[in-house]
Amino acid sequence: MRTTDQQAAALGTRERIVRTTARLLQRQGYEGTGIKQIAREAGATLGSVYHFFPGGKQELAVAAIQHGDQEFAELLREGLAAEDDPAEAIAGCTRLLAAALRESGWAEGCPVTATALETLGTSADIQRACGAAFGHWSELVAEKLRTAGLAEEDARALAITVINTLEGAETTAQVLRSEEPLLLAGRHLAMLVHAHRQGAP
Repeated sequence: MRTTDQQAAALGTRERIVRTTARLLQRQGYEGTGIKQIAREAGATLGSVYHFFPGGKQELAVAAIQHGDQEFAELLREGLAAEDDPAEAIAGCTRLLAAALRESGWAEGCPVTATALETLGTSADIQRACGAAFGHWSELVAEKLRTAGLAEEDARALAITVINTLEGAETTAQVLRSEEPLLLAGRHLAMLVHAHRQGAP
C-alpha cells in the first residue's frame, strides 16, 4: 500500500510540474520561464523537477508541449463533435477558443506555437514535439472533413489551413485583447468548408 501511495504522490507531482510549465509557457514564453519559477509555482523542489526531468528545461518543455497538445485536442474534439456540419463545427471551435482566451484575461494562448517560435533552430526535440502537435490537430479536423464526404487530399489540405488560421487568429486575438479575430476566422473558415463541400463529387 505504501508503494502505491508513493507512486500516486509522485505522479501527482510530475503532473503538477508539467501543468505549471505549460501555463507559464503560455503566459511568458520559453525564454522567460525558468526552472526555479516552475518549481516554486508547482509547489515542488528543484530536486523533484530534475528527478522527473533530468534533461532540464528542454525535456520539461517537451512534456509541457505534449500536455498543451492534448488540451487543445480536447477543445477541438468538443467543438467538432457539437455539430454534424463540419463548417458549423469548425466555427464552433473558434468560439470555444475565443471564450477560453477571454476567460484567461488574454494571457493563456497556445504554448505550442509560442515555444516553437522561440526555439526555432535551437532544440530538435522541442521542434519535433511542436510538429507532432500540429499534425495531431490537423488530423482531428481532417477526420471530421473526411466523414463529411471530402476526399482525402482535400480534407488534409483544408485541415492544415484550418489549424494554421486558428493559430494565427489566436495570436492576433491576444494582441488586440479581442475575440473578433477568432470569430471572423471561424466565419470565413466555415465559408471555405462549405465551398469545398459544394465542389465535392
